[in-house]
Amino acid sequence: MPSRRPFFLTPSIVFKSLLFLLACTAIGGLLSILPIFDGLNQQWVDTQIRQNGALGVGYFLLLSAGAMSIGCPRQVMAFLGGYAFGFLHGAVLSILGAILGCIWSFFVSRLLLKPVLTRRYSRRINQVGNFLQDRPVIKTLIIRLLPLGNNLLTNLLVGVTKIKARHFILGSGLGYVPQMSLFALMGEGIVVLSVWKVGVSIITLFIGAVLSAYLYKQYKYSLES
Repeated sequence: MPSRRPFFLTPSIVFKSLLFLLACTAIGGLLSILPIFDGLNQQWVDTQIRQNGALGVGYFLLLSAGAMSIGCPRQVMAFLGGYAFGFLHGAVLSILGAILGCIWSFFVSRLLLKPVLTRRYSRRINQVGNFLQDRPVIKTLIIRLLPLGNNLLTNLLVGVTKIKARHFILGSGLGYVPQMSLFALMGEGIVVLSVWKVGVSIITLFIGAVLSAYLYKQYKYSLES
């Protein structure tokens, strides 16, 4: 039987994903030094989140989880978390917010939206379900490492499948770490072309490329067996 690539692992998609990540790296770095960032949201972040102790942490978790559960790019929230709390705390809190948003949209899909989504996206649901049924944690991780794609739509489509929630959530959480750590580092305001930023971006791209290649080999082998 001839091999087929998963619909999100074609060479074109992978190449565009890498370009997208590089573009986000440049844009995020510029935002960390341009005054437009200060004028748009620095005062609000400072008063309501950064200088508000435990209440500020709670506000940020609610904001990030809610925003990402309805489709806000997780890179934006990681950048904001890095600015508000520094690299380490910002990365941890934004990743936690992404996981909470993932859980929320996943179970909304599974419990409430299944009939609607099944009618509209039946082909995509079958593709995703078939793809994730074997080694769902690793394959979900790979999907999250690829920066292109709709995070919310992925949560909704997988929610309709028979994939176990704990596998999808674990793979998602692990897959969020590289990119969101990178953008939290940018948000902390480190110099755009610093060794750390360049190093983290290279590591992120390397991990995504290696794991994507591994996933494709496993998928190809399963088709031929």
